[in-house]
Amino acid sequence: MRLIIAVDGPAAAGKGTLAKALASSLGLPHLDTGLLYRAVARQMILVGLDPASDDGESTAQSLQPQDLLRSDLRVPEIDRGASAVATQVPVRAALLKRQREFATESGAVIDGRDIGTVVFPDADLKLFVTASAAVRAVRRYQQLHGVETPVQAELDALEAEIEARDRKDAERPVSPLRKAADAVLVETDHLDAQAVLAHALSIVKARFAV
Repeated sequence: MRLIIAVDGPAAAGKGTLAKALASSLGLPHLDTGLLYRAVARQMILVGLDPASDDGESTAQSLQPQDLLRSDLRVPEIDRGASAVATQVPVRAALLKRQREFATESGAVIDGRDIGTVVFPDADLKLFVTASAAVRAVRRYQQLHGVETPVQAELDALEAEIEARDRKDAERPVSPLRKAADAVLVETDHLDAQAVLAHALSIVKARFAV
């Protein structure tokens, strides 16, 4: 079955984990659009450009598949860089075509921040995945350091960064982060990855013959 499922939400809410697992369960391709912006930011930094002030259009246009496979795309420096470069209209335009082409032929599960509002406003299903900033800070800390018990000072700094990024993403004039009117809200504060997947699959099965 050809389905386009949009999974949106703020950083570290679990949307990427859900989208990847949902795609695997449904036999659909998966695209993490946030990784595109992270890769643009990283490539800019590698050549001495500043994602916060320099034009990233040519970098976005020349992005290669291997650029998405780097192991240094999920660090605080790139969190900030991706958020900054995502405000550039030419960058978003360059990446929009790639995102739409990815899913149009065979369907896909696509996650990001504007999938259900801009990239695929007519998606078959839209999910908006969210969690509190405090919970997301713990998840991001564990992702970065691979330990269960965080250092409180570092955790506080991560939470502040997440809140600042939320504000920037929600207030940017181009494709701001917001829940589509017809999206299903999925709150993950008290759910592990398996429970979130089970909930999402129940939504899919209730709507489609899968």
